[in-house]
Amino acid sequence: MRIDTHIHIGGETVGFQMSEDVVLEAMKKYQINYAIVSNGDAAEVDHEQKLLPEKFQISQEAALERVLNFSRKHPSKIGVAVWVKPLTQGLTQELENMIRNNLDIIYAIKLHPFHSNVAPTDEKTIPYLELAKKYHLPVISHTGGCEAASPTLLYEAAKLYPSVPFIMAHMGLGSDNKEALELLGKAENLYGDTAWVPMKTTIEAIERYGSKKMLFGSDTPIDGVDTYLCNPKGERSLYQDYFHVLPDKISKTAYEDLMYRNAVNLFGLKM
Repeated sequence: MRIDTHIHIGGETVGFQMSEDVVLEAMKKYQINYAIVSNGDAAEVDHEQKLLPEKFQISQEAALERVLNFSRKHPSKIGVAVWVKPLTQGLTQELENMIRNNLDIIYAIKLHPFHSNVAPTDEKTIPYLELAKKYHLPVISHTGGCEAASPTLLYEAAKLYPSVPFIMAHMGLGSDNKEALELLGKAENLYGDTAWVPMKTTIEAIERYGSKKMLFGSDTPIDGVDTYLCNPKGERSLYQDYFHVLPDKISKTAYEDLMYRNAVNLFGLKM
């Protein structure tokens, strides 16, 4: 079984083309049984950390509605992570109501400190962390690319909310992952995902901390339907290592933990 805990739809306002149909096609083609999906339509700033013009701002509620509809159409395949907008909106009663009314398919709060330029410990983010605590939802946060997205700041948030699981998506994107690896051992409620993380980093995490601290995630379909196979230039994807090389390098139990069991347990998936 394969569960991908890091899949997106939307994101057109920041240059991505990630449709529901492409997600489903990729999942079928690469044998992904279930996915946790967030909607990049809720991005607040662009890749240069500049605020998106108001005409390109899509409310967190509208973004959530789209991914809820996706999940309702495919409940056996798609679960929801709620991408929030701490910079331009903040927590609203409408958003909380939507979450409370859809807890059967919502499994996480999604922070994107890079595309919000707001840290997990910022006062603008704290109400969302309180919400995660209230509804027993893990927090998935992008790490890497700017100061607000530092793995250290996510670690600090995890220390503030020890009852909430925090997932360091990317383990510090664009880095050597060393900082994130060290932090994994400092908080019981801090986890990592494999999105653009080399296999050797995941092996080291398992060797140092056991097989319960990492989850499989990919950022699909950021490079299109074949993100699991190659980039748009045809260069081999590191996810091929996870599918075809890693099973021979770690135990069967550790591999199953990474690829699906940790996700089932952490998110309380009803598989």
